[in-house]
Amino acid sequence: MDTIDLGKIIRSRRKEKNMTLKDLSLHCNVGERFLSELERGKPTIELGKTLKVLSRLNIELLVQPTNEAQKHKYKLLA
Repeated sequence: MDTIDLGKIIRSRRKEKNMTLKDLSLHCNVGERFLSELERGKPTIELGKTLKVLSRLNIELLVQPTNEAQKHKYKLLA
């Protein structure tokens, strides 16, 4: 899981909901440029705004400690 994977999930969910970038930006009170960069996987995207978008799209981000065998892996429930 990386920012590119997260962006693909967000874009897919937005399209499932038949929302444009403009629609989603209005609902989340973020800019269209931010959403475009988020969907393209920009690695330095702002976490607070990202969480707002995930919430609006009903995507749950699960963060939990990992054991040594799973180091550097993250789970995302969509």
